[in-house]
Amino acid sequence: MTRTRKEPGQNGEPHQEAPREQRREAHRDKPENPEKPREAKAPAGSVQSVDRAVSVLEILARHGEAGVTEIAEELGVHKSTAFRLLGVLENRGLVGQAKDRGKYFLGAGVLRLAGAAAVRMDISQEGGPVCRELADELGETVNIAVLDDDAAVNIMQARGPASVTAQNWLGRRTPLHATSSGKVLLAHLPTTLREGLIARTLPRITDHTVTGTVALRRDLEAVVHQGFAIVVEELEVGLAAVAAPVRAHDGKVIGALSASGPVYRLTEDRLTELAKRTVAAAVELSRRMGYGF
Repeated sequence: MTRTRKEPGQNGEPHQEAPREQRREAHRDKPENPEKPREAKAPAGSVQSVDRAVSVLEILARHGEAGVTEIAEELGVHKSTAFRLLGVLENRGLVGQAKDRGKYFLGAGVLRLAGAAAVRMDISQEGGPVCRELADELGETVNIAVLDDDAAVNIMQARGPASVTAQNWLGRRTPLHATSSGKVLLAHLPTTLREGLIARTLPRITDHTVTGTVALRRDLEAVVHQGFAIVVEELEVGLAAVAAPVRAHDGKVIGALSASGPVYRLTEDRLTELAKRTVAAAVELSRRMGYGF
């Protein structure tokens, strides 16, 4: 009598266990966790590109400005690679290019990042007492501003007892070319960056706003020479202000301390007196920031 061979699993019979090697292969093919796929790792080239981009910024910080060939040589890459890196950084505002010479330099975006990381926190902390003391002494509104791309942003404000305006300047971005704080910050920027900003078409906010490149450059030279900026009705009719630079431990200008008030009270003689006291307060704040030690 011939007995029919049954396949495993027929008539309730259990499957025979697969050979050990077969089981190993099946285990290798099966995902460890079907509901949670493995996280894809970033390609090594992406990390290398980031490293090179940072190196480009360091090269420009060292040299002030450099061409594609110089940057490619320092990086040890082809010129096309250096050009692509510069293109990405330029789109982000981290580098700029002098079109007449083809040289690249650090852009305003770098200053914006640096300011966000350190200046605001430090000046806000150290500047509070200086701001309030100067406001009480002068009786006017006192502000501290830092550079924010192509504008000045006020990060600290104190009002003196004689202040007649309820206007809040805190957090407000104001144009560099039309404010005392803005002119201080603009005057102390690296030459290539400053020239790029003042070469733009600047808006005329009042009849007194200086918008011409030659006239504005003359104003900025005076700011550096005398150590402060005075602006009368360039941002608002009826408003006058004076500002002085605030320096970090390395001497770089990282902010501007200003005092403002109505023109009927801030006469020419009064503005001269305010300038002296504002400069003295800015020196004190700079000392608190580590300058002069």
